[in-house]
Amino acid sequence: MGNIFHSIYVNTDLFLIFFYRLTDIPILNFLIGTFNLSFICVVVGEISVSLAIKFNKRYVDQMTEDMLEKERLSMVAYRAGDKTSYKALNKEATDVWGKGFFTMAAYSAGILWPLPFAMGWLGSRFAEVDFPVAAPLSLVFDKGVGYMFTFIPMYILSRILFKYMRPYLPYFKGVQKMLDAADKPGQ
Repeated sequence: MGNIFHSIYVNTDLFLIFFYRLTDIPILNFLIGTFNLSFICVVVGEISVSLAIKFNKRYVDQMTEDMLEKERLSMVAYRAGDKTSYKALNKEATDVWGKGFFTMAAYSAGILWPLPFAMGWLGSRFAEVDFPVAAPLSLVFDKGVGYMFTFIPMYILSRILFKYMRPYLPYFKGVQKMLDAADKPGQ
């Protein structure tokens, strides 16, 4: 079993380090490689979450239907002057809403799961490398900055770019349609 994980690590390392060796300019290589790594993290996270959403779609749809029905019934009870039923139905709708909220929060967190692996790999390759920075950052980071200083903004940039690319990418075109449909319930 250890050989399998070692083989996966070695092959992943060979693939990722390729992007860090494209030119003869070390800093440009680092930026290209780090951008590619961050973009890979975005894509892997998005694929993972889209698959989770697809597998759980029926459950999430049922929760939404239950919440809307309880909400509707609570308003009927309120208009009828039945405060006991109104409060009970409203509490049930709120409970279902809470489950849905935390399900969506879990999906959001699921997008980030590749980041610790990327940071671990970057640490194994670039932990000893410090990059000098110009003023005024040099006042705060007098010894320079490490790989995380570059990776985090690159990840944010990759996430922004991916947002605009998603509707045009083969697999994600369908995912975008699913997300757009989810934003417009009842259609």
